[in-house]
Amino acid sequence: MTITATEARGFDERYRVIQSRDRRFDGQFVTAVRSTGIYCRPSCPARTPKEANVTFYATSAAAHEAGYRACKRCLPEAAPGSPAWDVRGDVAARAMRLISDGVVDREGVPGLARRLGYSARHLGRLLTAELGAGPLALARAQRAHTARALLVGTDLSSTDVAFSSGFSSVRQFTETIGEVFGMSPTALRARRTRAAGVVPVGEIDLALPVRGPIDTVGLFGWMRAHAVPGVESGGDASFARVVRLPGGPAWFEVRRDADSRLRLRARLTALADLGTLIARVRRLFDLDADPLAIDEALARHPELAPAVAAIPGVRVPGAMDAGEMLLRAMIGQQISVASARTMQGRLSAELGEATEIGGSPMTLFPEPAVIAERGIDVLRGPEARRRAIVTTAAALADGSLALGPGDDGAEQRARLLALRGIGPWTADYVRMRVLGDPDVLLPGDVAARAGAAALGLPSDAAGFTAWSDRLAPWRSYAMAHYWYAAPVTQAWRATDTVPSPTESEPAP
Repeated sequence: MTITATEARGFDERYRVIQSRDRRFDGQFVTAVRSTGIYCRPSCPARTPKEANVTFYATSAAAHEAGYRACKRCLPEAAPGSPAWDVRGDVAARAMRLISDGVVDREGVPGLARRLGYSARHLGRLLTAELGAGPLALARAQRAHTARALLVGTDLSSTDVAFSSGFSSVRQFTETIGEVFGMSPTALRARRTRAAGVVPVGEIDLALPVRGPIDTVGLFGWMRAHAVPGVESGGDASFARVVRLPGGPAWFEVRRDADSRLRLRARLTALADLGTLIARVRRLFDLDADPLAIDEALARHPELAPAVAAIPGVRVPGAMDAGEMLLRAMIGQQISVASARTMQGRLSAELGEATEIGGSPMTLFPEPAVIAERGIDVLRGPEARRRAIVTTAAALADGSLALGPGDDGAEQRARLLALRGIGPWTADYVRMRVLGDPDVLLPGDVAARAGAAALGLPSDAAGFTAWSDRLAPWRSYAMAHYWYAAPVTQAWRATDTVPSPTESEPAP
């Protein structure tokens, strides 16, 4: 969508944003300047252009299509992603989540359209009208973003960078970098820093841009508390795991460095999976949220204001794999987190696939087909629950149940509730984690209601639901505050008091 000076709605507000250089809007739109032919992030330190020369675009891809190139000073491609794609549930938002996951690179525009239930031609019209660019242009911008990160953050050859970013040829890669950034890949690489230090051969180490503040204590604590033994490992300032990607197994670690920035280390079977991995890691850590807007909305309620002040920038963890998330949620129903971890670890140890891609022995979480075939003998608990889990695994394996970040939230919930053994808590929890839905309340969650009681709020299901209704559309983030207020989380939150990043980081 293009926003011009002739359109009063939204233009004045965005122009005030670029005048103030407000960094929290970085990634939410870009500013194209006709007199210079470049586009910038809202916080660009350059002199504010005249209103008559400004055009606002919802995406950098739209600016590319209009003939603009990225600013070399503010590096708009290094900004955090837009929070709109999680807040919104329309076709454009669902498409953007799938494009960032690499669906266009793997399946083409027809595959993207099929997942969304439209023809390729109609989807192209929808996205062009809404975002100012079609699926191919949006995917191209995604590739350019990944390529920039690799050029300035790694020692990979230009050929490896090209194919790791999803380009089909080195020539296409070179032309795109030139068009988008106004410089050659070699010139872009010359701008890099050495913040990562020495990186082992075969390993990638990149900075993760963040819109701050961010509650890294809560994120790493959550990951550590829920880590599946053998599959995942967590510390006070790091989290690592192995995961299946389209090209094969991958290992990654997210850590907070000495400057309180977040960095991603990774080893992949196929370098072409890097863009997909980055997108999924960003969703796992909810890095594209708008924490200031969320905190401001929640803090308007006096009962919740102290919790927001104590934990600014709270995030809601996402999911690396939708099917795995569903099966883990089903295993964790009505048992403690510790018991769920034990059962998930046993399942992984007996049915998972061993890998040393990260440099040490780890185990990939079992594939649905394997759980469907052998899970009944490994799982523990009531037979009805075990059969529900293996039946759901079979549906995931044969494709009769498909889950992913491009799902419509209401349709996904209805599909899950139609399955035996899946109730509202599981369906809504999966919607929160897989889709990043910001407005999910789990009134049946015992820990959340215990946290509500600790905050002096109603803790019975009806009272809890009624009081929380006033927090829409941010009830998922209220859930995080409820969970962190529960006595069970207090011990691990107290183990780490290092400050977290407060601003977006353009450095590699």
